[in-house]
Amino acid sequence: MKVKTVFSDFDGTLTFRDELTKEFFNIIDLLKGHGVPLIVCTGRSKSWAHFLLTHFHDLQFVISEGGGNLSFIEERDGRRLLKDKLLVEKSEVDRLENLTNILLEKYPQIVLSADSFGREADRAIELYDLGVDPKLKSNIVQFFKEHKVNYSTSNVHMNFWCGEISKMKAINMFLSAYDLGDLEDSLFFGDSLNDESVFEGHPHSVGVSNISKVLNRLNFKPTKILEGEENEGPQGVLSYLENLLK
Repeated sequence: MKVKTVFSDFDGTLTFRDELTKEFFNIIDLLKGHGVPLIVCTGRSKSWAHFLLTHFHDLQFVISEGGGNLSFIEERDGRRLLKDKLLVEKSEVDRLENLTNILLEKYPQIVLSADSFGREADRAIELYDLGVDPKLKSNIVQFFKEHKVNYSTSNVHMNFWCGEISKMKAINMFLSAYDLGDLEDSLFFGDSLNDESVFEGHPHSVGVSNISKVLNRLNFKPTKILEGEENEGPQGVLSYLENLLK
């Protein structure tokens, strides 16, 4: 296939066991050499999207907060301007803020992730704390259902939001807004539960080998699943792209 755009999850897919490694930089260089943009699609906060865009100048777009925000660089008069676009209705963001305050008052033992203070379209609870107290997790899930709050889990967080937010919806909106081909011309790499909307809706999705940890919990699986330790995280992404683009 002729690849015009590569979308990828961040944690566990472009990072190796929570760390950025040389493979991440090699992926960026490889795609740059072929004129193919890399769009990171992460459950991390908008503030993390800003970090990636300001520290890695070969990145121009980051979809963050599970599809709730698009951050991008606009070149103007030789300057790199950082901009954001909210991908969900402002009324849903306001509803989320109100329900978060209610949730924290009802369950004061909840610890929001450190980057929740940099989030706009969603919030995140540390997954570790919920694993220690399964009853607390059950109560939170019940609260979400009662208030029609959506939620999903990544490798590190339980994210929750109001309105229609998903990585797949964000990818479709992105491709409609920018002249970078369509779904048939693009690839998606992922490894976790919050990538499932893309596994369902994207015709060319690739799961790096560490997806095996959650594979039996996915109703929709990637079209291609890599195997072996050598295909874990960014190592798998890099190898796949090298074979595809050679």
